[in-house]
Amino acid sequence: MEKTWRWFGPKDPITLDMLRQIGVEGIVTALHHIPNGEVWSYHEVMKMKTFIEDHGLRWSVVESLPVSESIKYGGADRDELIEKYKVSLTNLGKAGVKTICYNFMPVLDWARTDLTYPNPDGTSNLYFSRAEFAYFDIHILNRKGAEKDYDADTLARVEELGKQMDEEGRRRLVDNIIVKTQGFVNGNISEDDLQPVEKFRELLALYDGIDAAQLRANMAYFLSAIMPVCDEYDINMCVHPDDPPLQILGLPRIVTCDADIQAFLDAVPNPHNGLTFCAGSLSAGAHNDVQQLARKYASRTHFVHARICRVMPGGDFKESTHLDPRLIDVIATFERERPGVPMRVDHAPLMLGDEKMGYNAGYSFHGRMLALGEVSGIMAAVNALNK
Repeated sequence: MEKTWRWFGPKDPITLDMLRQIGVEGIVTALHHIPNGEVWSYHEVMKMKTFIEDHGLRWSVVESLPVSESIKYGGADRDELIEKYKVSLTNLGKAGVKTICYNFMPVLDWARTDLTYPNPDGTSNLYFSRAEFAYFDIHILNRKGAEKDYDADTLARVEELGKQMDEEGRRRLVDNIIVKTQGFVNGNISEDDLQPVEKFRELLALYDGIDAAQLRANMAYFLSAIMPVCDEYDINMCVHPDDPPLQILGLPRIVTCDADIQAFLDAVPNPHNGLTFCAGSLSAGAHNDVQQLARKYASRTHFVHARICRVMPGGDFKESTHLDPRLIDVIATFERERPGVPMRVDHAPLMLGDEKMGYNAGYSFHGRMLALGEVSGIMAAVNALNK
């Protein structure tokens, strides 16, 4: 696989020169300065591509060319937004950037409740507490009928949590769930929003009456519209699984499991319609066998996110080591069956002073460098054994 790295542009404190020195081959990035829904001009695409190449690297994957909410819920302007999306795809294709990672998750890109959960060795990881998320949903968001979405055990944990939750704890949950995990990736909410909870409620309301079947139909409509451009320029679209792969906040979630993946591939049976195989997102659901899924969907995978989660009793989950045996098996599958496919390590621990650097949540330098070394070793061992 091609060893790539998610980089957030020229303002990223992790420089391209640093990445070249640690063995990175390709860059995963986006034009983060362009607002969602606006066209990526050929000039802007080439400016980024040239900047990367001038540092001895290549622009391997776009993550993400965002899909506007209106396209997802089927708003009145979705056709106009799809046409703009097609122009951006055309400009990327002309520039030779041909792998596009995107998601079709309503409102929330990814969800964690703790961004610095302590590990016994002194590092920290991202963590999802089902009880804390439920507390946010029920008592901060005040979503109507939210209690019905949680089992009795979770509700009991929420009640206990409420006895010790103070204003600082409530602020932390808002910050972790809908600000810090969203604002740096062209998300719907930025760190400049003064009333993020109110804005979040407004975004959720856009999906009133939209169920999973309708969201699937809207995804198929979008993909069918852009496939002619993908065919012309040999562009691979690869959707990211829902993170976590669970029903949350009353929103429809349609890339959560084997059946969901098969459904969107069947809906638009074009080889350019494919998957970002994020072992971490998929493994955050106890219902998913990531090793089996990797074997089944290797041929339709255009991009790999190398990380893995450990699910605990009660539905909590945290990032696991990149040497987890399940991830080793997943990496071996793609190394054998999809040589050359871009792969990036993801959601590594904070370590060796990373926590002082202000890195985006989940995107430390030392933690990802360690993970890249571990995954590179797995890849080398697989290739040696296959000779």
